[in-house]
Amino acid sequence: MSRLLHLPGWVYSAAILLACAAFFRFALEGYDYIGHTCTLAALLVALHHFLGKGLWRAVVVLMCIGILYFIAVEVPIVKNSRTDKDAGRDYLVVLGAGVRGDVPSRALLYRLQATEKYLRQYPDSVAIVSGGQGEGENITEAKCMSDWLVEKGISPERIIMEDKATSTNENLQYSFDIIRGLGEDPNGNTAIVSSSYHLYRAKTMAKKQGVTAAGVSAYPGWALLSANYYIREAFGVTYLWVFG
Repeated sequence: MSRLLHLPGWVYSAAILLACAAFFRFALEGYDYIGHTCTLAALLVALHHFLGKGLWRAVVVLMCIGILYFIAVEVPIVKNSRTDKDAGRDYLVVLGAGVRGDVPSRALLYRLQATEKYLRQYPDSVAIVSGGQGEGENITEAKCMSDWLVEKGISPERIIMEDKATSTNENLQYSFDIIRGLGEDPNGNTAIVSSSYHLYRAKTMAKKQGVTAAGVSAYPGWALLSANYYIREAFGVTYLWVFG
């Protein structure tokens, strides 16, 4: 016990950061990237102790470059995280999220709440709820969303289900195909509902498919959970920029 009390301060700091990392990754759901950040911080504490001055300076330079890049990626993500002005469109594409059995997950619930608000604000708009059935889901995400909206008093005639998509890109592609099948052009005539942190990527994907869409922002969750998703989104946007 006395030996533990005489450990260097950096060991305590690294241990606390690793304990935080384990807590966020394994004790909580949806905080993985906060946990990864704590792990990285613990690694930096250890490297600062073991590396010589020259190597440590190189690590600092690389970290500064990484932070600057992270900020550059976050700028468009944050800039597009709010609902666009004059977002009223004839069609509203609602991007699916997880379903717990037949109950919407927290993320999906927030998107549905934003959808309900939008449909009441723009009574002539039609919602295309998009999402197939994944592991652990008793029904498709589209069915879950449609049922929820109908229970809230939205007319079934204003809801179109797209129940095949398994990714954001497919959500958009299949939904735009439905609009074209109705004899309409989705370009400039569509809004997209998603979590605030995801709107930039969704709108960019839509643009790559030839559709300029308005964004409708859904609540991202509590502050720390929201921070986790904004960190994660930087990796998603990087993948999109590199691989399209």
